[in-house]
Amino acid sequence: MALILDTGPLFAAMDRSDADHERCAALVEGTSEPIVIPAPVMVEIDWLSARRLLPDAFLSLLEDIRDKRLAVEDMRIDDYERSRELIDRYRDLPLGFVDAAVLSIVERLGEAKLATLDRRHFAVVRPRHVPTLRLLP
Repeated sequence: MALILDTGPLFAAMDRSDADHERCAALVEGTSEPIVIPAPVMVEIDWLSARRLLPDAFLSLLEDIRDKRLAVEDMRIDDYERSRELIDRYRDLPLGFVDAAVLSIVERLGEAKLATLDRRHFAVVRPRHVPTLRLLP
């Protein structure tokens, strides 16, 4: 299986001043599984790192992708449809596109866990393939 990263743990692992840095960095560095970043997460990471970190942090992330230490999972047409369904179903939450896209990719890859700091959304949203996701860290 894979360790799929939502925005929160990935950014916390990159930012040494983040309150969740140590546990998120330990999760990322300690896994023996392939690490997968849903493509929409990359846009949020770029935005956050441009505002809070030096350019070297995002460049380092891109190097890890280039060197295949991390993989980016692109959206497929079915992921967009599933994201639309999730956004509609959880409109009162409200569930945004990136979270819906992350869940769509988690479902497609058949993964039962997700690295996220967003308990508010991912503890409520129900995936198709398992009763609930195991949320890390």
